[in-house]
Amino acid sequence: MTLPISFKTFSKDPYKATMFMVLCAIAYLYVDNKINYTSQISKHEQKIIVLEQKVDLLSVALKRSDSALVAVTTKLEVLTQMGAIK
Repeated sequence: MTLPISFKTFSKDPYKATMFMVLCAIAYLYVDNKINYTSQISKHEQKIIVLEQKVDLLSVALKRSDSALVAVTTKLEVLTQMGAIK
């Protein structure tokens, strides 16, 4: 496998050769970072779906408990007004 820049070219103009290597390294890091973020996004999308389902279940449970609380409070008020409970 041949390198895109030879040692002869590197020795003639080390500044340009070094800049070329730095550019290649930056491009590699950019692509690697992009792939990493893509995988993180897919993981978090799945987690968000699970958490949304849990929130829906807890919302239903909260509505049920609120309804039960209102019913019990109303019965308590009626019994208190009738004098059955002091």
